[in-house]
Amino acid sequence: MIELHHLRYFIVVAEELHFGKAALRLQMTQPPLSQQIKHLEREIGVTLLKRSKRTVTLTTAGKVFLKHVKQGLAQIDYAVDMAKQTERGESGELKIGFVGSATFEILPPLIRKYQKRFPSVKIGLQELSTANQVKGLLNGSIDIGILHPPIKNDDLILHTVKKDNCVLVVPKGHSLALKEPVHLKDLHSESMIFISKETWPYLYSKFNLLCKKAGFTPNIHHESTEYHMIISLVSAGLGVSIVPSTAKKSLNFDVVYKEIENFSLDAEWVTAHKKDNQNPALLNFTEALHSYL
Repeated sequence: MIELHHLRYFIVVAEELHFGKAALRLQMTQPPLSQQIKHLEREIGVTLLKRSKRTVTLTTAGKVFLKHVKQGLAQIDYAVDMAKQTERGESGELKIGFVGSATFEILPPLIRKYQKRFPSVKIGLQELSTANQVKGLLNGSIDIGILHPPIKNDDLILHTVKKDNCVLVVPKGHSLALKEPVHLKDLHSESMIFISKETWPYLYSKFNLLCKKAGFTPNIHHESTEYHMIISLVSAGLGVSIVPSTAKKSLNFDVVYKEIENFSLDAEWVTAHKKDNQNPALLNFTEALHSYL
């Protein structure tokens, strides 16, 4: 049976072409080294070295063998190193799901920070709804998700990433753009553009409930899965909307953002991962997440 140390001994002898010098490098005596090389030759059935009283040279077969053994051991060493890196979470792959609104302020700085510390980890990003992220977490197609609560599943571990108050967004020149203060009931006759119920069920339902308490049902004429699209439609004069205040920093279209008096509607993002997920890269990502928070 060929063992790795036999191959490493052969490489040293082939490089030194002298058993005494090779033995010195390997910190062993010459006779056992010679026996190991003979054992290797018997195992593969090929003479690798020509020996005389004064010289040691490689046979033609030995030269070919040396070339491929070096390549093979380099691959083995690389595989061992990669396995160790993967076990430490420094290599491998991390699959991340996210809702579109997480691209405003949450995902970009988090990914930058993580990749700076672990550049060898391959990151796979998938934009998915909260419901599809939960499915992906449970079936293993993603390792961690950035999504919207509430999420009721005992197999998942949740951490709040960000809470943000919601504000009104109207086209420039709209009557509400100059009104102070703005109250929720001022929206009773407005055409509204809102994030779809499937995309953000809690926010959709909570807003409708607040409107009901204010004495009206909102006229939601358009729904979208993306806040970029919502702001674009508002800018085009197709209606007004309620959006997380973080939109003000990244979506500076031809619109005006307004606080609503005595209005409490929070947008919230959480991370979720399965309790029994053993991906080492996930642990490092959650640590980076906690330091980010």
